[in-house]
Amino acid sequence: MEENVRTGRCVVAVDGPSGSGKSTVSRRLAAGIGARYLDTGAMYRAITWAVLRSGVDLADAESVTKVAGEVDLRIGTDPQGYGVTVDGVNVDAEIRGPEVTGAVSAVAAVPTVRALLVARQREMINHAGRIVVEGRDIGAVVAPDADLKVYLTASAAARAQRRSAEDAADVAATAADLARRDRLDSTRKVNPLQQAPDAVELDTTELGIDQVVARLRELLAERGVA
Repeated sequence: MEENVRTGRCVVAVDGPSGSGKSTVSRRLAAGIGARYLDTGAMYRAITWAVLRSGVDLADAESVTKVAGEVDLRIGTDPQGYGVTVDGVNVDAEIRGPEVTGAVSAVAAVPTVRALLVARQREMINHAGRIVVEGRDIGAVVAPDADLKVYLTASAAARAQRRSAEDAADVAATAADLARRDRLDSTRKVNPLQQAPDAVELDTTELGIDQVVARLRELLAERGVA
């Protein structure tokens, strides 16, 4: 992808809850505008995988932080084929499993873990030039000076349907898990899931991926950074 990356700084912050379409939209947008792509949620999932591997108590913030600070976490930024490794081990599949999904909100709520990863994310953004970053606190915390901030939403039913289709899981069980994660992510004391005051909110319930990406490209064009 190196030869396709355009020059000039452009940071797009895409926030929203699980199932709102962040990942697919962000990757496709990044590829379309010749930008890098950063999945910050994958970083928290990778740390969670490392914490579970270590066997430390998820409620022991000090031990969880120690694991987070010692692992060698690497994440690619090519929207066409990025990968995540922990201490040299590819964990792309493992971090999407039910065990990590069930524990990631607890790990992400640890303030010192967030501080470590936010610093890493900002460093990656600053060195990327053009990048689309997705997560839950990008526009409000990680990149408050982003050229475009977007908050994607969708109905609870649509989000559950999408996520269950991805995971081949029961829709009702998926809906319950999404509600649990929404509650944890929105009520944590440090950097909760939130919409930046100047973010453009876009409801994706009735929109296809191409329609959402097209709208984001329109917004970038309006700002002169497409």
